[in-house]
Amino acid sequence: MKLDCAVITAAGRDQRDLPLQSLVDRDGQSRSALAILLREVQEAGIRRVGLIGHPGAEQRYLEAAAEFQDLIEFIPQAEANGYGQALYLARDFVGSSHFLHLVGDHLYVSDTSQGCARQLVDLAKTEDCSVSAVQSTREHQLGLYGAVGGQKVTGRERLYKVEVVREKPTPTLAEQELVVPGLRVAHYLCFFGMHVLSPGIMECLERELADREQPLSLSTALNHLVQQEQVLAAELAGSRHNIGMDYGLFYAQLALGLRGVHREEFLGGIVNLLAAVPGGRG
Repeated sequence: MKLDCAVITAAGRDQRDLPLQSLVDRDGQSRSALAILLREVQEAGIRRVGLIGHPGAEQRYLEAAAEFQDLIEFIPQAEANGYGQALYLARDFVGSSHFLHLVGDHLYVSDTSQGCARQLVDLAKTEDCSVSAVQSTREHQLGLYGAVGGQKVTGRERLYKVEVVREKPTPTLAEQELVVPGLRVAHYLCFFGMHVLSPGIMECLERELADREQPLSLSTALNHLVQQEQVLAAELAGSRHNIGMDYGLFYAQLALGLRGVHREEFLGGIVNLLAAVPGGRG
């Protein structure tokens, strides 16, 4: 499998400034969310990144990328017409290759020394097919994510053959189409915000864009892709953090701090804060 590039989407109206936010990474260094993402991509062996962004924002993104800016080719999205349309703008950039895709409003925190992107890229190369990272997610959060239904791959842990993809399904639809044997009751496999995709996804997006007037989701195109080629879903050793949600930056920073080089100091600070809360133990 040829896999030498990545695409990060960051042009959504509510998403544009999120990659510019600053956090302290696992090494104790202050970095933008974009720089943390780019480091994740680089450690997965990727050396070219197409960044889909709002026109006029290129310089801001380059500054936020810091030492990783040489990886970036900026791709402007002049007119917002959905997530799928944004990804389709990278068709010439990715060409005939598989590519890693990440969303610019998420951060990924691995539970191991190997980053989430590295885990996904290695798995996709081994299986020689598209693989979407997923996370077991409670039913009440279904309205925030795309979700997949399918079956466990025999003899493999946390790996699934995707049979159907739905964008932000209702609990009723999820119960009808997306129940995966082996998951806890009222839990579903929702997107992690990270995929390795074949060039076939661009063909699916092109067909859908030609037939639709409404904004296009990636889930719609992925649902067509699973009908024509193998697509797997994998639960990675790590967690996703949507920094665009309420307290999203806080939870992302909490996850990074608890897995970082200053863990003990960070944890001690949290304990002190909790102790100072009225009603806590002082």
